[in-house]
Formats: sequence, structure tokens, C-alpha cells
Amino acid sequence: MSVALRHPMTVAEFLAWEERQELRHEFDGFQPVAMNGGTLNHDRITFGLQRALYDRLAGGRCRPFGPNVKILAGRSVRYPDAVVACTQQRGESPMVDSPVVVFEVLSKSTSRIDRIEKVRDYRDIPSIRRYVILEQESIAASVFERDGEAWHATTLTEDGVLTMPEIGVSIPLAECYRNIEPMAFADISEAD
Repeated sequence: MSVALRHPMTVAEFLAWEERQELRHEFDGFQPVAMNGGTLNHDRITFGLQRALYDRLAGGRCRPFGPNVKILAGRSVRYPDAVVACTQQRGESPMVDSPVVVFEVLSKSTSRIDRIEKVRDYRDIPSIRRYVILEQESIAASVFERDGEAWHATTLTEDGVLTMPEIGVSIPLAECYRNIEPMAFADISEAD
């Protein structure tokens, strides 16, 4: 029995298709990928991060966005949990142009994508200077910083400070997690 292989979508075909959908989808360069629902902790971490960014960037030229706007990453279309851009953005656009810093809050279902595929996708966008992956099961982050064509990776833990000179701010990592009860991490570990 032969099975016809589906022709991969183009970015333009995906964007036109997505406009007609009720739910958000990312595009992996080949096909749409449905966005999974998040957890309360994911939402709390994203909110803590967004709040810290808004507070520190207020009145400056850089602005935080997300998680409902997308970025074009080569042949992929991604919806980061947060993104910062330092260029003028069109208010009616669903897409952020020239992102500088991109953030993802890790989920079990997206771990491989965030740690492998998105590292490649975001590395290929010259304007992105830093990619930060925030853990959901503990106060920790993996930080990828651009150095020419290469990324340098570092790990931050509970006492770490997320320093982002490209946007002129520093955020104590624990601040992003301040709305999470300490027992929430224990609950996550026990669920495994």
C-alpha cells in the first residue's frame, strides 16, 4: 500500500491558514503544530517575567510582547512566551519584527522543541542576542547568548540574576517565580 506524502506548507500558506483557525498553531517549517494548553505554574512564571520586563523597560525604546504574538524564525513561525524588541512595531501586526531577547517557559510536552528546535530557529535570527529558557519545575534558566555566529550557554539557578545588556536590564531570576507557592515545585516533582 502506498501513502501519498503531504507537500510541506510554505510560511505564507501557514499564515493564511492560521488566520482561519480558532486555536493558535506554531509552524515547524513543514506543518502546523497545535499549541498545547499550559499549567498554572507556566502562567504564573510567564506573568512574573512579563511584569518584571514591563517594569524595567517602561519609558525606554525596548518593549516586551507575548505570549499572543509570533515571530518568524526562518521557515518556522513561533509564539514565544515573551519577546523583547527595540524597534518600532506596528500595533495591528500579529508578528514582532527584529526580536532581541526571546523567552520560553519550559513544559514537559515542549521540552525537546524548546531545547533543540527553537535553539536552532532563534540562533538563525540575527537580531536575537539572547534566548532564555525558564524551567517550570524549579527556579532555574538556561541562557543562550549570541557571540558572533555561536551561542554561549549558561545556567542560572535560584540566586542567579538574568542580566541582559542588549536591552539594559537585569532581573533576579527568583522574581519571575515569586507567584509560585514553594510547595508547587514539590507537587510537580511528585507528579512525575
